[in-house]
Amino acid sequence: MENGNKKGNFIGLLPLIIFVALYIISTIITGNAGTMPLNVGILIAIIFAFIFCSKKRKAEGLKFDDMVTSFCKGGGDDTLILMFFIFLEAGIFYCVAGGMGAGGSVANLGLKLLPSSMILPGLFLIGCILSFSMGTSMGTVTALMPIGIDIATKTGISMPLVCGVVVSGAMFGDNLSFISDTTIAATRTQEVQMKDKFKANFLMVLPAVILTFVLLIFQSTPAPMDKSALTWNFVQLIPYILVIVLSLIGVNVILAMGAAILTGIVIGIAQGSFTMVTALSTIGDGIKCMEDTAAIAVMVGGLVALMSYLGGIDWLLNKLTKRVKTGRGAELSIAALVTLLDLATTNNTISIITAGPIAKDISDQFGVSRVRTASILDLFSSAGNGVCPWAGQILAAAGLSGVSTLSIVPFCWYSILMFVFGILFILIG
Repeated sequence: MENGNKKGNFIGLLPLIIFVALYIISTIITGNAGTMPLNVGILIAIIFAFIFCSKKRKAEGLKFDDMVTSFCKGGGDDTLILMFFIFLEAGIFYCVAGGMGAGGSVANLGLKLLPSSMILPGLFLIGCILSFSMGTSMGTVTALMPIGIDIATKTGISMPLVCGVVVSGAMFGDNLSFISDTTIAATRTQEVQMKDKFKANFLMVLPAVILTFVLLIFQSTPAPMDKSALTWNFVQLIPYILVIVLSLIGVNVILAMGAAILTGIVIGIAQGSFTMVTALSTIGDGIKCMEDTAAIAVMVGGLVALMSYLGGIDWLLNKLTKRVKTGRGAELSIAALVTLLDLATTNNTISIITAGPIAKDISDQFGVSRVRTASILDLFSSAGNGVCPWAGQILAAAGLSGVSTLSIVPFCWYSILMFVFGILFILIG
């Protein structure tokens, strides 16, 4: 690694520490993780970064304009700009698919095919399929929770258990889907192919999927569920099938998602879900739902550039790798870094974007495959969100069901097992 011998400076990490501290303090005071918007927190961190740069830039004879240029170069990195547009496409696809009723078709098809004795493992499986198809854990939770609540009410199954099952299924696709923002962030920051990351990542989580499914089979279902009202439409599934198939055969993600979006719009107009005007409005809604995440990615890129100038990245690398002697130790340090960032920010995409450049340097220094690094970043950040009581997924499930977030966490078995098998995967190598 080019800067491997530099010790760096702790001051360079202060902007990030200030951001995390503000986020945690505001959450504790208000009891609401969304009190301080992430973009505001990042903006405050950027302001402090510019302040901390003042002394060093003056000593080096640099102007404030030079710092602005460095910030813009960091935010304008080609990887980040590509990620920016992929995020927007993901938002458009989500809204188009939702507007044409595709999410409901996926869920209803799964429930209709499964016997009543397999309702819980079936609900988990549907969550996995739905989240993998949609590429969003939040979208999966909001789509499946009404069905889950109905199942709990009609069968007498514990509501926190049902919530845990829904969240578990949602985190599967959040981690693995080709159109998930975490997958996009992990593969772009490590500069690897999505299909390669998928293969490695899938092997890491497969034991967790199987064990979660088996454990749910042993949960009794007191009463059968009426499935007569469950309807689905194969045509509505075509955009999901298209984006998955195109991604698996290696088509560029922008082209794959673009084709799926166009197909979804055509189907939506043909079946009367959209008009040409409302289709354009839906595209706008999709951009709006992801523009914040896309903008934050660019802001974080600029922030990391300033932190790097201050020596913060080198300092963190030095501390993380000081006692690391092997690739296994490097992988564990990457897992710890992204997990801590995720628990602090409750946003696995931002934690990956922030940890990504550092993880890439660590993996290069210790000879760790970037495909493995991308898988570790995505797995541990998704697992963190799946057990964090103040993360959006569990908050949404709790809000819709009327139970406490802490009562749901013990039943998020898949996310817990992701941690277990992720660590085992690293230790075994």
